Order: sequence, then structure tokens, then C-alpha cells
Amino acid sequence: MLREERRPVARRRSAGRALSYATLILLTVAYIAPVIWMVLTSLKSPSEATAVPPTLVPTQVTLESYEALASASSRTPVFRWLLNSVLAAVAHALLVLATAAPAAYALARMEFRGKRLVLVAIVSTLFIPPVIFLPSNYLIVRELGWLDRLPALVVPPAASAFGVFFLRQFFLGFPRELEEAAALDGASRLEVFWKIVLPLSKPALATLAVLCLLSNWNDFLWPIYVLFNPEKLTLSPGLALLQGAHTTDYALVTAGAVVASAPILAVFIAAQRYVIEGVARTGLKG
Repeated sequence: MLREERRPVARRRSAGRALSYATLILLTVAYIAPVIWMVLTSLKSPSEATAVPPTLVPTQVTLESYEALASASSRTPVFRWLLNSVLAAVAHALLVLATAAPAAYALARMEFRGKRLVLVAIVSTLFIPPVIFLPSNYLIVRELGWLDRLPALVVPPAASAFGVFFLRQFFLGFPRELEEAAALDGASRLEVFWKIVLPLSKPALATLAVLCLLSNWNDFLWPIYVLFNPEKLTLSPGLALLQGAHTTDYALVTAGAVVASAPILAVFIAAQRYVIEGVARTGLKG
């Protein structure tokens, strides 16, 4: 009797598992298909990239578009844009970590008057559209003399309310016993933070760093406001210059998109273990 009763349950579980796998496979295909199409299109000739009906696999693989990127004119220095993007994204991520981590730790562990008000004020800025800050940020950057310079892409977006909130949630789940043990050994609050908390917070720090890298790397609107010289542009706004006024070389544009996507994809693959662990351990404690 027990075996007969267990069979329908086992069948339902198997059916549910099969449905879950099928859903995951469909989602994976939906996300990966555009990337595969982009890579394959970049390997086609300009004529084949616009052929009707379109071809999925190039009839003749060519690196013509990548050679065109490598020999780009002074108006479209793609690899200079790549270097600018790397420098801006890395500097931005490091600056966010340097400012958000101490602020988050103070809000998670220290007690002071107005603490909740400060937290509410920081979190409330997450609900304000970022485009509202463009005029004020532009005026600040202009007064500092940073127009058409890389610091304009690094410093203004570094005031990350999300970074403070994200790390605070992680620090709230951090074992107090470790901090108390270090304090009993004579460590100051700064030493506890620097030598105990930060080394054990690598998953959260890596997750925030990857998110900051991605945000700065993909930023399109702000660089257009503050950068004017084509050599100072980053990849996102720079790639728009690859499109002609009347025609578009889709093979060349997709090759530029591959060049722009490869570094950030490699960073995510390398850091995915820390990202998954950081998201899993952050939680929603208040």
C-alpha cells in the first residue's frame, strides 16, 4: 500500500523537476541566443550581415570587422575607448567600496543620534531617477575643471546609496562574536573593521564591485554630457559613432559590441562564485 501511495508523489515530483529544467533551458536559450547572434554577425561580411533572408552561421568567416576596429581612425579609436572604460570602471568601483564600506559599517554597528534618519535619507535617494542629478552634477564637474576628463566619470557616481544599503545588510548578518573577541584583545573599532570585518566580507565586496563595474561600463548618458573629445569617450557612447549617417555596417557594430561585452563578461565569470555567495549572505535584516 505504501509503495502504491508513493508512486503518484514520485511522479509529480519528477514532472515538476522536468518542468523546472525545461523552463531553465528555455530561459538560458532566450538569454544566450542574442549573444550568439551578435558574435556570429560580427564574423560575417558587411553584405552578408544585411542579407535577406538572414543567415545564422556565416557562409564565410571573416575578421574584416575586427581589422577595421583595430585600424580605426582618430574619430573612432575603439581600443582607446576600451582603455578609458577599463580605467573609469575600475577606479569607480574602488572608490565606491572605499566610501560605502565605512558608511555601511557605521550604520550597521555604531549607535549615534539621528542614525535612522540618516539611513532613511540615504535609502530614499534610491527612489529618485538618476537623470534628475545630471544638471547639478554637471555644474559641480564644470566648477572642478573635470570636463572632458576621466575623473568626471569616476567621482560623481561614487556616492552610491545602493552600495551603502547593500553592505549594511551584509554587516548586519556578520557575527558580533568575532568583533567582540577582537575588542577584548585590545583592537580598536578601526582595527576591527580593517582586520576582521573587511577580510571576511569579500563576497559582498566582490558583488558590489562587479555591480559598480557593470553600471559604469554601460553608462551612456553621463559620458555624453561631460566628454567631448572622441579620444576621451568610453565604449558605450563611442560605439554609437560607428553607425553612419545614412547606412550602418552591422558587422562592424556587432564587432564593437563583442569587444565591449567580452571584458565585463570575463569579470563576471571570474567573480561569479563571490557574487552568488554575497547575494545569498546579504539577506534582508533591518
